[in-house]
Amino acid sequence: MQDAKGPDQLFQRALAEGEILLPKCDDCGAYHFFPRVLCPHCHGTAISWKQAGGKGRVHTTTVVRRKPERGGDYNVCVVELDEGVRMMSRVEGIAPGEVVIDMPVTAFVGEAEGVPAVLFKPSEG
Repeated sequence: MQDAKGPDQLFQRALAEGEILLPKCDDCGAYHFFPRVLCPHCHGTAISWKQAGGKGRVHTTTVVRRKPERGGDYNVCVVELDEGVRMMSRVEGIAPGEVVIDMPVTAFVGEAEGVPAVLFKPSEG
């Protein structure tokens, strides 16, 4: 499902509709992220869009410190999804300092700076 406006716009439009889609190469079968027109693994151009499973683990994490009057501290992390792609995001629902490497997380569509974004919350169980 390619779009004349490009892969990034397709990804953003899906987020606006509450879906997390990932590009998958039809030639080599590998997922990739960020969206692009060529597969970074085999340089194939046959790209399909698949619904993300939404499960992953925190790969890296840090706490950005801010004064309370500027919104307070927040977490920035890289999450590796089960599909093998990594996304920069944040983990919501817990204190920024409680996010740890290898923590299981679940993706959801939230909002960052007024636009739809892939965010994560700790996985239950």
